[in-house]
Amino acid sequence: MENKIWFITGISSGLGKALAQTVIENGDFVIGTFRNQIQADEFNNEQKNKAFGLTLDITKPTEIDKAFKVITERFGKVDVLVNNAGFGFAGAIEETSITETREIFEANFFGTLQLTQTFLPLFRQQKSGHIIQISSHGGFKSFPGFGIYNASKFALEGFSEALAIEVAPLGIKLTIVEPGPFRTNFAGSSFKQADKIIADYNGTAGAFRERMKQVDGKQEGDPIKASQAIIDIAKLDNPPLRLPLGKIAIVSLTAKLDSVQKDINAYKDIAESVVY
Repeated sequence: MENKIWFITGISSGLGKALAQTVIENGDFVIGTFRNQIQADEFNNEQKNKAFGLTLDITKPTEIDKAFKVITERFGKVDVLVNNAGFGFAGAIEETSITETREIFEANFFGTLQLTQTFLPLFRQQKSGHIIQISSHGGFKSFPGFGIYNASKFALEGFSEALAIEVAPLGIKLTIVEPGPFRTNFAGSSFKQADKIIADYNGTAGAFRERMKQVDGKQEGDPIKASQAIIDIAKLDNPPLRLPLGKIAIVSLTAKLDSVQKDINAYKDIAESVVY
């Protein structure tokens, strides 16, 4: 089989770095993005003929257009688009400012949306392509102290569900990956928190912030194993719409499904009573 070309955003650390490394080891070619030109240059020196690094800030539309132009002129095609870049954020809803909220959405939603839209004409022309959206178990179930991050990933999953149906007849696949806690720097240096702290939320959002600090470096998930799982589903003719990763992710998704089903069962009569 012909080697695939993967375009992966945010490969300087975390799951993105592990995925890029594993894809290269599996014999496919990686185009990866960094926020820093020095990192991109080092990557290119280390991975000659195996990968290509370039700088990209997905919150800047002109940089997305420029990167896409470089990719298409240099490589002509892309088989797998992995929207991985983004960041975590903790804070109660009332604690989180609109400015902080917009910053989260620019990275986790708008940047990912524009990058996806930018690649769609290429995938339609190829009549092939696999879009892999790196979401979170928090993109399916919300947690106190994580609400704005949850909202950004809910939005990502919302458009991705619709897009998967829209592009299926065109030969394009889409998978939403929902990792639970993984042993990356997600809860460490790359994790942001609301500037404002309100004492009334210490038992909910505050407790969540403390748990994030305590689990950093102790999470159950292995990024290399997660990377191999993503590669494996990219080989499938009919990949899943959703791929939860980790035991905690399974617990989270199941709890949400159970909660929704419980409400439907308990209030079905009221729900059905409002129709003509």
